[in-house]
Amino acid sequence: MSATSHLLKVVIQTVMAAPMTNDQSWFYALALGVSFLKCLLINAYHSTDFEVHRNWLALTHSLPVSQWYYEATSEWTLDYPPLFAWFEYGLSHIACFFDKEMLVVPNLNYASPATVLFQRLSVIVADVVFFYAVKECCKCLREDKGKDLLGKPSFILTVLLLWNFGLLIVDHIHFQYNGFLFGVLLLSIARHCQNRHFEGAFLFSVLLNLKHIYLYIAPAYGIYLLRCFCFTQSNADGSLQWRSFSVVRLVILGTIVLSTFAVSFGPFIALGQLPQVLSRLFPFKRGLCHAYWAPNIWALYNIADKAFSILGVKFRLLDINKLPKASMTGGLVQEFQHSVLPSVSPLATLVCTLLSILPALFKIWHRPNGARGFLRCLVICALGSFMFGWHVHEKAIMMAILPLSLLAVDSRKDAGIFLMLSVTSHYSLFPLLFTTQELPIKIFLMLLFTIFSLASLKTLFRKGGALLNPLEVTYLLGLIPLELICEFVYPLTVWQKTFPFLPLMLTSVYCALGVTYAFIRLYISLLTCSDTTKKTKMQ
Repeated sequence: MSATSHLLKVVIQTVMAAPMTNDQSWFYALALGVSFLKCLLINAYHSTDFEVHRNWLALTHSLPVSQWYYEATSEWTLDYPPLFAWFEYGLSHIACFFDKEMLVVPNLNYASPATVLFQRLSVIVADVVFFYAVKECCKCLREDKGKDLLGKPSFILTVLLLWNFGLLIVDHIHFQYNGFLFGVLLLSIARHCQNRHFEGAFLFSVLLNLKHIYLYIAPAYGIYLLRCFCFTQSNADGSLQWRSFSVVRLVILGTIVLSTFAVSFGPFIALGQLPQVLSRLFPFKRGLCHAYWAPNIWALYNIADKAFSILGVKFRLLDINKLPKASMTGGLVQEFQHSVLPSVSPLATLVCTLLSILPALFKIWHRPNGARGFLRCLVICALGSFMFGWHVHEKAIMMAILPLSLLAVDSRKDAGIFLMLSVTSHYSLFPLLFTTQELPIKIFLMLLFTIFSLASLKTLFRKGGALLNPLEVTYLLGLIPLELICEFVYPLTVWQKTFPFLPLMLTSVYCALGVTYAFIRLYISLLTCSDTTKKTKMQ
């Protein structure tokens, strides 16, 4: 903790020493500072995802391509699209210089010091893509000249992205490559904001072939490009001018997307393995919810079902012997039946997800509102999929938080929504780090990020009153007693052994209320915003 505090002090001093001109030295100070922080976390706790990626390094290095999606020595089989498999293949050729034993498939749970060092460094170095993407996103902001550094939207956005609490703990403690992937996403968004739509479409196609979870936001991309790029003109009132449709642009976009998928999936199609690859990418037998419920609508649905079953038995309206076993409260990754409410199928979640994003898609088709409208639609697609999707991981909320950061420095209303969503969602990630030694780290880093977010956005939008109303402030303050109960009080009670999943359930349900509220506020903002284009910081 002392090393982290000293690092932050050095970063702040370097940033404040940067000239208040067009000099971007503050950006490199922030990037370098967060990189040093990541290095300090190399020996921190890592989750099973560390072994997942070690196994993928081993199988892509040791086995022929034809066996990649069949290999099952480890339970952590390859379930990402082919481009990410090739990314692991490339990393494996560097990994052999650190420790060749990590590349042996049967060496399950292998984690030598050299292996840990390599995998941690691979995430840190891959974040260079994220740094570049953030810099490009900052170029899409218009800034008032003469403002000091702490009042510049580009500076605030850089900190909100580079020092994002969720990315720090998920990638550099828990262990994943989200920074690299979000770098591709943000770079794609930046290219669309810069009217470089072919590049943006190509980058997003690459992203889909790196991690298919980004299919959640594909509808926003598809509708936006069709409406704002393939149709080259709009009427004076902003409505669609049908005669302006460009077949050439549509063909070029289609060629870019299909070519990317052909390169990615082509070898496996030639081997006749496409069904096997798809079965790995979309494993619907994992159940509605993950082991730790993501804070979405299904967490509220599950708790409602549990409450109804308890009340039904208590008032003798239900026979306890006829109720299906409610395994959903045991923290298991599997299919289960709800006790009272109808059980939810993958098809039902798909329908709910589509219904949740259709108004946003209709809005962007009817009145696009430029890059801001596209971003808002993208965030709603990400959040709608998180709220209603099948077997959603709690980490998927980052897909909404990071793009929303761009809107937060552009609009006072969006800044308030960002604060609600980011604080709630970041706290919902706390259960990922359950070890004692990581407790002060996660609390300190979240407090640091939250305080900066509140202070910087309040300074940026100092005119117009508070960003959060009293009810919202009360809800967020409620996270403090929730943390005290779950982390310090409950483990001392007799219920710890009987109901070990209860703290996770409380965290999930409480955070689900906040995420749902933010989703509703975002939708209200979308549907009530003026159709006329207003002056905005975003180009």
